[in-house]
Amino acid sequence: MAIIKDVPPAEIEAQSFAIIEREFEMQTGLPVGRIDPDRFQVIRRVVHATGDFEFARSLVFHERSIASAIASIQSGRDIYIDVSMGAAGISNKIVHRFGGAVTCYINDADVEKKARAAGKTRTETAIEKLSGTDVGIIAVGNAPTALVAAMALIESNKIRPALVVGVPVGFVNAVESKEILANQNYPFITSKGRKGGTPVAVAIVNALLRLALQASGRQ
Repeated sequence: MAIIKDVPPAEIEAQSFAIIEREFEMQTGLPVGRIDPDRFQVIRRVVHATGDFEFARSLVFHERSIASAIASIQSGRDIYIDVSMGAAGISNKIVHRFGGAVTCYINDADVEKKARAAGKTRTETAIEKLSGTDVGIIAVGNAPTALVAAMALIESNKIRPALVVGVPVGFVNAVESKEILANQNYPFITSKGRKGGTPVAVAIVNALLRLALQASGRQ
């Protein structure tokens, strides 16, 4: 019979991370010591959020992704995420410490009307509102259309984010949109295959926020 452990709330995350580190090589075939420490922090938090060690092999990092994200966070640039559930999951406390904000336009009054009129998704239409802004990080975990829209804004020089986190989940254009992102020259973090989702996007951003704290000595 299964037995529930009595673990103090403050220790749950630390114990979870310890289990992930203990099982990591067995589950993935990848020695922890051979993975860049900053990238491992991102991978570990994604595994923690999903319970899926497969992300250790499927996450793809642009070579400047983490350094660019840390600089953006520390300079107080905003973070945009495609759905409101994701906005609720990102550590606003850390973002605010650096002077930034977490934004999401999907529930704005004008978005639904514009999306319906244009025959587009709300997440895509909301992303288009970023045009002309100084958004620092764009995170997409829900709709491939939103990731495609973000890449189109960058291609047309309407935005210059420090990082695009593109991990939409699904069966229609999810794989394809992530493959396109993985071939861009600007900083990105994405994943191979159909897996992804808002919890993955949030986990990546939260890992980057904690790396920014570590780098600034604000822990």
